[in-house]
Amino acid sequence: MEADTFYPDLIHAIFKQIWTGRFLERERNGGNDATDCEVGAGTSKKNRPTSANANAVKLSCELLRVFVTEAVQRAAAIAEAEGVSKVEATHLERILPQLLLDF
Repeated sequence: MEADTFYPDLIHAIFKQIWTGRFLERERNGGNDATDCEVGAGTSKKNRPTSANANAVKLSCELLRVFVTEAVQRAAAIAEAEGVSKVEATHLERILPQLLLDF
């Protein structure tokens, strides 16, 4: 694992928290939303455990690293063009729409 990337355990924990939240939300709604449709032979999404392949987590870490690096570089370029030596939230706000379209 590279030193300048996100920790796979952290990313996996974030994914698990989101999956758990969505599961609990479906439970509160009575499981009647469109995501609970039948998937295969007697298996619904509600009954399947949610997990992540180790390679998928590593790939997610790399994607996040590239995304954050690109965001910082673009915001720094905007700040430099304005003659400012510090990247501020407004610089990130300005680059975010195009960055999201690029990814």
